[in-house]
Amino acid sequence: MKVSLKYYTIKYLIMILLLIIAVWAGLFYAYILDEVHDNVDDGLRDRKIQIIKAVYLNPQLLKNNEFGFNEFKINPVKAQDYQNKSRLYNKMYYMEYDDKDQPYRVLEADFMDQFKGHQRLVIRTSTVEEDELIYDLTTALIVLYILLVISIVAVNGYLLNKAMGPFYQILDKLKKYQFGIPFSQEKQNYKITEFEELNVEINEMIARNEIVFHQQKQFIENASHELQTPLAIVINKIDLQIQNEELDEKSISLLSEVKNDLRRMVGLNKSLLMLSKIENSQFNTTSDIDFNGMIIRLVQNYEDFIAFKKIEVSIIEKGKFIADFNHDLAGILLSNLLKNAVKYNNEEGTLNIIIENNRIVFQNSGTPVPLDQSRIFNRFYKQGSDRTSTGLGLSIIKTIIKQYPAWDIAYEYGDHMHYFILTKNNSRYNE
Repeated sequence: MKVSLKYYTIKYLIMILLLIIAVWAGLFYAYILDEVHDNVDDGLRDRKIQIIKAVYLNPQLLKNNEFGFNEFKINPVKAQDYQNKSRLYNKMYYMEYDDKDQPYRVLEADFMDQFKGHQRLVIRTSTVEEDELIYDLTTALIVLYILLVISIVAVNGYLLNKAMGPFYQILDKLKKYQFGIPFSQEKQNYKITEFEELNVEINEMIARNEIVFHQQKQFIENASHELQTPLAIVINKIDLQIQNEELDEKSISLLSEVKNDLRRMVGLNKSLLMLSKIENSQFNTTSDIDFNGMIIRLVQNYEDFIAFKKIEVSIIEKGKFIADFNHDLAGILLSNLLKNAVKYNNEEGTLNIIIENNRIVFQNSGTPVPLDQSRIFNRFYKQGSDRTSTGLGLSIIKTIIKQYPAWDIAYEYGDHMHYFILTKNNSRYNE
């Protein structure tokens, strides 16, 4: 799933932060525990020195053989068990207040008393419970993490919104930009150098594209218009030559084929010019178009073509299809849909034009094979070997629909019938 740059950044920031906090928490716990033991051990060593000094001053302390109020005891040891080195370790002792065993830090140290006797001094002190330390530390880290996440999301959200504001302005400008439509290039001063450079480069790129666009547009129009005249002249000369009685049947047949190819070239040239004009947004003016009436007039205009193929045409009006559309484009759109439904229909076939409030369906019989939905609206795509087709009729329809984002054209096949479905999502004229 795609997300915005802001949430993408925050998501990975939180994940990395979680990992860092987990590692840091482990190191922090080990460090704190080591510091606690180190401080306790220093205190035990200091108490050992003080107690041994007190024993030399007061021999009665040698009789302190059990842990009492002072948390130490002194017991005689055999000479062979005497050790010169102090020992530190952890041990559990029963604590009456909690009525359970609690951890203690213990120091053992052997020394010689003033009577040359071997004595073992054992000092203990209660330490922080590690399980409670882990619980308290974990709780503190969880609270810290939640607060950090909230703070990061809030602060980063605010800073990213503020910092990325110019980026979204530039992005919105690009979304609204269309070739051939005047584009505002007001100078904007951005505090962030990269956005300032990006805006300058985009404006320069658009200016270059506009120059190339207008040059190509002019070239296509000039080339198309210039081609029409020589093509028409050549066709007329061929017509005159065909009327020559001295030509044999083979020559007449050859000239007829050339003439048909030239007529196809004329149609192709006109279609390409039409596509260029549509894509260049040269049909900008719009008005309320009554598609019902326009379809009825087109069917009447194509009566000869329809009668030639003996096609039964039915116009089924289930609603009133009225839309804000360019009048010329509406005529081209419906004309191409109608011609396509008649031209590729069976002889004595059927054509149903179903008109509803928000869609028009051209339902026609034809080859009992569905067309390729993924390629049917591509330029020059032809399913079959019809040499008279330019392969641009449906492409022109798709190009017109692209000029109106709320509209759609779709193809379906079912019950041995081909369906071309024109849909408008604008509810302005819904009843």
